[in-house]
Amino acid sequence: MFDDILRRKQDEQKFRAERRLPPGQALTNRFPVLHYGPVPRVDLNTWDFRIWGEVEQPLRFTWEEFSRLPRTRLTLDIHCVTRWSKLDTVWEGVSLRTLMDLGLLKLKPTARFVIQHAEYGFTANLPLEVVLAENFLLATHYNGEPLTPEHGFPLRGVVGAIPGRDDLKVPYFWKGAKWLRGLEFTAEDRPGFWEQAGYHNEADVWKEQRYA
Repeated sequence: MFDDILRRKQDEQKFRAERRLPPGQALTNRFPVLHYGPVPRVDLNTWDFRIWGEVEQPLRFTWEEFSRLPRTRLTLDIHCVTRWSKLDTVWEGVSLRTLMDLGLLKLKPTARFVIQHAEYGFTANLPLEVVLAENFLLATHYNGEPLTPEHGFPLRGVVGAIPGRDDLKVPYFWKGAKWLRGLEFTAEDRPGFWEQAGYHNEADVWKEQRYA
């Protein structure tokens, strides 16, 4: 056990020097389950995903339709506000850039923010530039398997760090909502569930923006 702790501390020093481990974070090999409220039961026969707001045409996908969209695979370092970090996690899902390239998603010039709407009325907010970047994904799979119910099945927003891409903004992991049901594009920012509870609105992991 002592050897494991020593090895983890050495890894933390290494990855901190490589700018992969932000200040105040500790490495974990587990994937902790953290959320507020119960895990929802999902019926994929009635499930849908909507996009609305500052867009030229609102969109609605059934699960079958969403599952047919082109897929993107991402390897991300994820950082939780509760101070754990997990490196080299592999996600698969749909990129918003893909929807735009397909001509399905057309934004109005007034679109500046995105509100993620999830089950039970939960919301998470992000600037448009973050959700359109390469490190944000509408994820259906984790490490080659469908998401488990505890981690957001069937769809969740995921945001993390792509190693070597210091140009990308990286917020804490809560900024990707589990059990996602829709995206609302807005002209004005609107604090999400955790932001209303006192968490930082921007949540930059490198600036340790944990709380407002």
